[in-house]
Amino acid sequence: MHLLLLSLGVGAVPEFIAAHTDRPADEVRIGYLNDAARPYTSEEFVAAERAQLAELGYLLTDFTAADFDDAETFGAALDDFDVLYVAGGNTFVLLASLRRRGADAVLIEKVRAGLPYIGSSAGSIVTGPSLEPVSIMDDPSEAPELTDRNGLGLVDTVVIPHADGALPPYPPELISLIKQTYDSEYPLTFLDDDQALLIDDASPRLIASP
Repeated sequence: MHLLLLSLGVGAVPEFIAAHTDRPADEVRIGYLNDAARPYTSEEFVAAERAQLAELGYLLTDFTAADFDDAETFGAALDDFDVLYVAGGNTFVLLASLRRRGADAVLIEKVRAGLPYIGSSAGSIVTGPSLEPVSIMDDPSEAPELTDRNGLGLVDTVVIPHADGALPPYPPELISLIKQTYDSEYPLTFLDDDQALLIDDASPRLIASP
């Protein structure tokens, strides 16, 4: 599997994509999965996240798992992309959208078969074993249909993004509360906004991603 799990900065993206595609940047087709951002479409951070990725010169196609009628057509859409990018927002909304018609199972299958996966914030969190530790960071009530908080299980750690406490919605006190509440129960990886977790053929490792 090839996963790059970001907190905020995209500095590590070009090297990751170059390592796993054989196309120049302006021909790399990225599927931009935006379900997590659906509750916040008018918020500046939604446009800003997409813009910083677009500025790298890739071909971005926005798509939404919740819009697909079945898992088969979702899987066919994934086959059109060289890389999958799962955007930030509410992790519970993201997981609920993926589960609604079985898109979660298809996504897991494609990533395990080699589809490069880039997650940012919620897109990073959802890859882990559980969303429970971020229930005080994201609002679970935004996805009332979600019956459990098990993540996709692509990685064996729960990524906690924005761990430097630099963004106003995620102050240092909140990050400390997550650590105090869940550190003994779940494996946690705290990512500052200029870091990423790289999961590749080698052991998972923290890298810079300004």
